[in-house]
Amino acid sequence: MTQAIARLFNAHPETVGESYFGHARFAFSFAGLLMLAGMAALVHAILPFLFETTASRIITKLHTRMHNRHSH
Repeated sequence: MTQAIARLFNAHPETVGESYFGHARFAFSFAGLLMLAGMAALVHAILPFLFETTASRIITKLHTRMHNRHSH
């Protein structure tokens, strides 16, 4: 049973060459940047003169990080 649970938590991180905690760190940082991009987009929707390129820059940065991560 314990091995089955460990497999659930480790199977996906291992497919991208990471430990459980390494994968969690990457996912939390990714989520934080996505939330920041979302907040910038929300503010921009109301005040279009603010954060004109912030959300798109963050998304581009995340796309590059994700793409480079899988190419190793």
